[in-house]
Amino acid sequence: MIGRWLAGNRGFAVAIALFAVLFVTYNLMHTRGFSTAVLVQNANESVAIGFVAMAQTVPVLMGGLDLSVGAVMTLSACIASVMVNGTMGEIVFGAFVTLLAGTSFGFMNGLLVVYGRIQAIIATLATGAIAIGLALLIRPEPGGDVDGDLGWALTNTVWDFADTYGLAQGGEAAWLQPFINIPVPLILQFGIACLVWLPIKRTVTGMTIYAIGSAEGAAFVSGLPINRAKILAYTLSGFFASCGGLYLAIQTSSGNADMVQAGAYTLNSIAAVVLGGTALLGGSGGVIASLVGALILRVISFYFRILDIDPLLQPLIEGLVLLAAVSFGAGRTFSIRNRLELFR
Repeated sequence: MIGRWLAGNRGFAVAIALFAVLFVTYNLMHTRGFSTAVLVQNANESVAIGFVAMAQTVPVLMGGLDLSVGAVMTLSACIASVMVNGTMGEIVFGAFVTLLAGTSFGFMNGLLVVYGRIQAIIATLATGAIAIGLALLIRPEPGGDVDGDLGWALTNTVWDFADTYGLAQGGEAAWLQPFINIPVPLILQFGIACLVWLPIKRTVTGMTIYAIGSAEGAAFVSGLPINRAKILAYTLSGFFASCGGLYLAIQTSSGNADMVQAGAYTLNSIAAVVLGGTALLGGSGGVIASLVGALILRVISFYFRILDIDPLLQPLIEGLVLLAAVSFGAGRTFSIRNRLELFR
C-alpha cells in the first residue's frame, strides 16, 4: 500500500523528505535547536505563507493561477487590525467580517472567470489591485489594535492557549499534557486544511476541480459541474488568503497595506505550490502538500539567519529557489511530444 501511495504522490513524498532533511539539519546547526521556543518561532513565521500557498493551490489544480492571493491577505490583515478587538463577541464578529471579506473577493474572482469569461490571470490581477486600494483606504499607514490575549494565545503553545483562557484547568489537565508543547499555529494551519479542504475534495464539485485540471473538455462532456467547481475554487482561494491575513494581523497586532509584501507573498505561494508537488498544469496535488512546500520555503529562509547571509544576497537566493521550483513544476512540458496536449 505504501508503494502504491508513493507511486501516486511522488512529488508530495519528495517534498516531505526534503523538508525533513532541511529542518533537521537546521535544528542541528541552531544553538537552541529542537527546543519548543525555536519550534514556536518557526511555526509563526510559516503561517502566512502557508495559508497563501493553500489559497494558490486550488486554482492551480484547475490549471490556473490566482494573482490576488497576496493582496487579499493584505486587505484581510488591514480589516482585522481594525475589527478584531474589544469583547469576545466583538472579536468573533471582527474575525467573521475579515474572513467574509476575503471569501467574497474569491467569489468575485470566480464569477468574473466563469460568467465574465475573463482569463483568470487578468481577473485576479485586477481584483488584487482593488484589494490593495481598499487596504490603503483602511490603513493609509501601518497600525492597528488587535486583542493582546488572542495574539498571545494563538502565537504560542497549546499550554499558553489553555492558560490564557483558563481551559482544562489552566493547561494543567492530565489529558492535555502530551500536547502542551505543540505550537498553536501548526494546529491552526493543518486543522483548517483538514476541516475545510478534505471534506470538499471528496465531493463531486471537489473532484471536478481535479477533472478540470486533467482535461476540462472531458469533464464537460461527462456532465460535471464545471462552473460551480470554478467558482468554488476561487472562493476557497479567497477564504484561505483571508485566513492568512487574519493570522498575520493577530501575530503582528497591526495591519499594513504593503503592495511589495503582497506581491512577494503571491510569488512565493506559486513556488510553495510547486515545491509541494502540485502540477502547474493542474490535475494533481493538494492543499496539504502545498503547506509542506511553504514550510520548505520558510526553512530555507531560516538558514539566512543561522548562516549570517548578507541581506543583499537573500532576494537573489530566494529568486533562484523560485525559478528552480517553477522550472521543476513545468518540467512536464519537456516530455510532451504533441504540443496540442499543452492546450487540453
